[in-house]
Amino acid sequence: MKFDEEKYTSLIMYILAKCYGKPNIGKTVLCTVMYFIDFDYYELYGTYLTNETYIKSKRGIKPKHFRKITQDLIDRNKLFMRKEPYYNRILHRYYLTILPNLKFTAQELLVIDSCIEKLCDSNATTITKYACGDKPLLKAGLGEEINYNDVFLRDEIYSINK
Repeated sequence: MKFDEEKYTSLIMYILAKCYGKPNIGKTVLCTVMYFIDFDYYELYGTYLTNETYIKSKRGIKPKHFRKITQDLIDRNKLFMRKEPYYNRILHRYYLTILPNLKFTAQELLVIDSCIEKLCDSNATTITKYACGDKPLLKAGLGEEINYNDVFLRDEIYSINK
């Protein structure tokens, strides 16, 4: 299956809409929540939601298409990004300029909303520390793609099937 750019774009916008007003939602939290949505969906249904490629980086998780998609949304005036102070850090915060057009099934929304509810109150440090214990991320080497099939090796704390 090929990367689903339309669904990925909708997912970014949906998360931003659902988390509107939360001061902790910067790039790191957004990317990590998206990772868990994609991997939880794969664990539950054995198929890809967006088929995004996630790469293990020094700072946690780096989605391959995130920069391109967010820049495109900014260029089309659907989103804007602002650097804002958050305690002793600077967050890259994204803001919607339009309401998202939902293109998700009820099954997809179940996983998406569950991950948002579970993770969107975390700050970047907390969510990165949590993600680093997930088997798919643990198994990947620095700079390597994170393998979706490794979700089936997850510990009980991360698995949604156990």
